Amino acid sequence: MEPKKLIESYFDFLSKGDILQLFRLFSPNVKWHQPGRNKFSGTKNNLQELSAMLEAMMRDTAGCILIKRNGSLMVNGNTVAAPLVFSARNGKKNMGMLGTDLFRVEDDKIVEVWLFSEDQEMEDDFWNSK
Repeated sequence: MEPKKLIESYFDFLSKGDILQLFRLFSPNVKWHQPGRNKFSGTKNNLQELSAMLEAMMRDTAGCILIKRNGSLMVNGNTVAAPLVFSARNGKKNMGMLGTDLFRVEDDKIVEVWLFSEDQEMEDDFWNSK
């Protein structure tokens, strides 16, 4: 599958909340680079670590996280950049901003992801506030 089509599927499954299908797009040894200086920051080195982080984020927000594409996917070989908008609420605070996710695809799997946030300080404050 072309990298662009794979990432289109990623956002389709994400929008439907189909986590099982979403996780099938990842390599078991995926590297996920979570930015910032908060309790979720750092590199997750496999699907188990990524899953644990996402489950904790869902717990902290009672499932109130929304991530949507905010423009066209941009492709350079096996790397795909996705502009997006994301928001979350944790009971105490609300957060919403633009971002970009950068995906590296190999052998029809997502093998590496880098996330970029418009306001990393705001995001750090949000995730550290619970």
